[in-house]
Amino acid sequence: MQDHDVVVEAYQRDGVVRIRQFFQPQHVEAIRAELARYLRDDLATKPPDARTVEADGTTIRNLWRLERHNAFFRELGHRREITDLVHRLVNGAPLLVGVETFNKPARIGSAVPPHQDNAYFCQRPPDMLTVWVAIDAVTEANGPVCFLRGSHRLGMLPTRPSGVAGNSIGLAAPPDAPEERVFRATLEPGDATIHHCQTIHHSGPNHSDGARLGLLLVYRGEHTRTDPRLQAAYDRARAATPPA
Repeated sequence: MQDHDVVVEAYQRDGVVRIRQFFQPQHVEAIRAELARYLRDDLATKPPDARTVEADGTTIRNLWRLERHNAFFRELGHRREITDLVHRLVNGAPLLVGVETFNKPARIGSAVPPHQDNAYFCQRPPDMLTVWVAIDAVTEANGPVCFLRGSHRLGMLPTRPSGVAGNSIGLAAPPDAPEERVFRATLEPGDATIHHCQTIHHSGPNHSDGARLGLLLVYRGEHTRTDPRLQAAYDRARAATPPA
């Protein structure tokens, strides 16, 4: 893992930072194996909001709330080598609030509209972030996440319901940005990005023959509180397109 000072500097400047070999190959394979076991053995017993499916009605797009439903992923999110870094980025003691996947399956993986995560998280101050870990390689062809560098400093921008299952709220009007400010996060298995909850990002569909599985660990500083205005907007969008 990169030096923490380098990570903190890049994160504060750009609102996103890429870390090579965040997890070693044996950890990636353990994650992949546990996800496969969870899908095979456990998911059918979980509530409907534990997953989102693609347009075919069966293929998993997202797994939600793994920190509640699975001890392996709950323990992973509390690993000291992760939380020590997150502590510096969220300006206080970190709380694990979500472990989830974005599966982006081959050929049918759907796009994610431009958004800021805090439209879903609804926290003030916005000391919240996502650690996005590549389990499969993320390439130009299979829908990499594209981040707008520096956009975390814009504040919360106007939103609208997106109608996209799993990403129910997006930006009303994404800002124009020069190409040099866009970071396309291509990753090898085990690499990660960490992005601020106000950093604007999106991803395209996956029309390739390769899956693009990502595991997400979401943290907030324990001092943050829910913003009622943001929560009300999110609740309206989620009611129109559940579960997220």
